[in-house]
Amino acid sequence: MPIINRIADFHDEMTAWRQDLHRHPEIGLQETRTSAVVQAKLREFGVDEVISGIAKTGVVGVIRGQGEGPAIGLRADIDALPILEETGLPYASETPGVMHACGHDGHTTMLLGAAKYLAETRNFAGTVYVIFQPAEENFGGGRMMVQEGLFERFPMRQVFGMHNWPGVPAGEFLWRYGPVMAAVANIDINVIGTGSHGAMPHRGNDPIVIAAQIVNALQTLVARSIDPMEAGVITIGHINGGQTYNVIPQNVRMKGTARWFNREVGDRLERGVLQLTQGIAESFGARAEVTFTRSYPATVNDPEATDMARRAAEAVAGTPHVHHMEQPTTGGEDFAFMLEAKQGSYIMLGGKRGHDDASVHHPKYDFNDAILPVGASYWATLAEQQLPRIAAS
Repeated sequence: MPIINRIADFHDEMTAWRQDLHRHPEIGLQETRTSAVVQAKLREFGVDEVISGIAKTGVVGVIRGQGEGPAIGLRADIDALPILEETGLPYASETPGVMHACGHDGHTTMLLGAAKYLAETRNFAGTVYVIFQPAEENFGGGRMMVQEGLFERFPMRQVFGMHNWPGVPAGEFLWRYGPVMAAVANIDINVIGTGSHGAMPHRGNDPIVIAAQIVNALQTLVARSIDPMEAGVITIGHINGGQTYNVIPQNVRMKGTARWFNREVGDRLERGVLQLTQGIAESFGARAEVTFTRSYPATVNDPEATDMARRAAEAVAGTPHVHHMEQPTTGGEDFAFMLEAKQGSYIMLGGKRGHDDASVHHPKYDFNDAILPVGASYWATLAEQQLPRIAAS
């Protein structure tokens, strides 16, 4: 695979960085050590400026090329997840209940590798901003960076993102025009009824039974109110009510998620969740408190920027190993906020080892270190292609 030779030279170094980050994971907006490591590395590499404190723990490195030119941004996420690691690896998380289960340790390392190379060679004209974003998981660090003036403070023509994808062969890329990841909403439901003795259910209106009706009914929102050619998801992932065998509780709490690509579908899902939940509860003589909180919009790729990303991927991996992504994924990504504010694109880099690889957000997931130089070479190639030097006459 034609990765950049200089980047291949420090593959072992990158592996050590990645495994150190994996050993010390930090959840969103608490990435103080991670942020400090990133800042120290960037200064060690000799980038022109290192700016910290954006969205609390975010970092931007500024690398100026040889000659005047436009600017582009390359973004990686730095946070971990509240998951107890079960890999048993020698570099497993040393923080109980927190692990890099989505590969952000690898994303950070690949961008650091590109920064090291670009600061050494500066074989481009213009400016590269390397953006290390906190709190991608659930806290909206991308939105925070945009709101805090990321694109005003660091004016760039485009911004690009990348995610490892363990279901795709290592070193291969996926690209897609338009929606690539889904919009996300969190659903909170509190069914409030009348509790009673479990042996005398007629003296109350059982909120557990009501909750069961609500869970079943919510599935009809997608099955019977959304155009079959559109995509939508409603999932209830948490139910909590009662404490013992023979007591019907006063209330039941539920948490869930909704996903969509088309804004009208999101509006329909929100209306449906409120109407169905409250209507069912009232029909049983109970009531339901419902909130539908939109977290992230859909991640939508600009076609022109996606062509730029695809060409860089083809230069690194070869055209046969760069594939069109037939369908978007219903996972969510807060890079969406950057793409709402700036032209850009988000692509996937395969990291598959074998048929039984754990997927992201799994306690046995581990980033494939073999793809570190591939991702770093992609970032460096993208910068050099989009900010070419003008040969002296």
